[in-house]
Amino acid sequence: MSPIQYQKQIRLLEARIRLIADPHDVAGAAYAVGYESPSQFSREYRRQFGASPSQDIARLRESVLIGGS
Repeated sequence: MSPIQYQKQIRLLEARIRLIADPHDVAGAAYAVGYESPSQFSREYRRQFGASPSQDIARLRESVLIGGS
């Protein structure tokens, strides 16, 4: 993994954490981790995690609720 890929992965993981806390602020999470374009952020997020930010966070929250029952 190149340094740029590593940095991108860290930024996307940080954004994912922010979205778990506030799933309705995708643009805010994108800006907070250094993206200037929410659409670019969404494309890269989908490449990294296999789903859009909203879909991924909904899936994560559902798995926690199902697993925690």
